[in-house]
Formats: sequence, structure tokens, C-alpha cells
Amino acid sequence: PITHLTMLKAIIFDFDGTVADTFDTIVEISNRLALEFGYKQAAPDEIEQIKNLSSREIIRQSGVSIFKLPFILKRLKNELNNEIHRLAPLPGIREALQDLKMQGYRLGIITSNDRENVTLFLEKNQLKELFEFVYSGATIFGKSRVIDRFLKQNHLAPEEVIYVGDETRDIEAAKRSKIKMISVSWGFNSKTVLAKHNPDFLIHHPNQLIQVIGTLN
Repeated sequence: PITHLTMLKAIIFDFDGTVADTFDTIVEISNRLALEFGYKQAAPDEIEQIKNLSSREIIRQSGVSIFKLPFILKRLKNELNNEIHRLAPLPGIREALQDLKMQGYRLGIITSNDRENVTLFLEKNQLKELFEFVYSGATIFGKSRVIDRFLKQNHLAPEEVIYVGDETRDIEAAKRSKIKMISVSWGFNSKTVLAKHNPDFLIHHPNQLIQVIGTLN
């Protein structure tokens, strides 16, 4: 019998560091909040080293109490909202998104950032019409639950969807939800630490998205 190949239908993007260039602003804000919440600021020479740590290692190393984390994240999102007007898309991402949209893929965002932040950014940068949905999950390690909810609500099988993200926790979430993962090295985590977590694909420029997705269908 001829086995039916499932076609890729939807591409989910992480927001911070994958679509939006938020890295420096997030470091700036979290350093500003460090005094108030009692954790260590990141010195400029430590930034590159931080990129080589997994999401869980970063939290461990900062000495942040796990109980304070939700409050810090809430403040971070609020402060980021104030900076949204000066944030830009990552170089090359707009063209890649337009290309994928023209090929007929459904594009969306799943993020632990605030839905309002993301929508404001997309509107300001004329990207809103490219995305069909924005799903937001409140917890930093709860993305797989949001992915599962998205799959269920849209009647999609895991093999019809691929996730694009820049952090090790994105790889964890994709594996938990049994969807394929494209890790990008232009965001928060370095290519070294991403490779260690074994994503399905690891790319270094947005135009490689077109090539990878082309090979999948």
C-alpha cells in the first residue's frame, strides 16, 4: 500500500530572539530589576557565557528564587511593553516570513511573553497580517502545554506542525509535544548549547528556514 505522507501545514515561531530582536533590551531590564529582586546582574563580559547555558542553568546560576520567578517575569513583560516601540524584527526574518506565507503555510506565534506586547510589536512593524494566531503561556517552562492546546483547537496532528525557536527550553517543549524543531542561533542561546539539546534542525540565518521547510515537504 502507498503510505500517505503528512504535509506540513503550520509553522509556529517563538517571539523573543526568534522574530523580535529583544536580547539586549531583556538583559538591560533584568539587570535593572536585579537590585529590587536580589539576584546577580549580568556583567557585559558574562553575556557571551550566558548564551552557552541552558534556560534552566541560567536561572540556577542567577540565584533567583523559584518563588520570585513569576513576579520577575511579570515585571519584565511590563517593562518590555514600555520599550516595544524601539524594538525591531531580526534581520532577514521579515523576508523569510513573507516567503513562507506566500507558499501557503499557516504562521503563528507561541510565546511566554505577553500577548499584548507581541501584538503591539507586530502592528508597529507591519507583520501582523503574516500571522494567523498568537498564543501566550504564562510560565517559562510551560510551552508544550500551549503547543498541545494549539494543536487540539486547530485539529492539527503533531507531524503537520514545526516549531522555530532560539532557546533550549523551546527544544524541550517541542520534544514533549512530539513536534519537529528548528533551532535558530541568532537569538538567546548559542549554537553550541542548542546543538547539545539535539533539535531536528539548527540554522544560522532566516533564509535557511525556506531551505529546511522545503526539504520537509
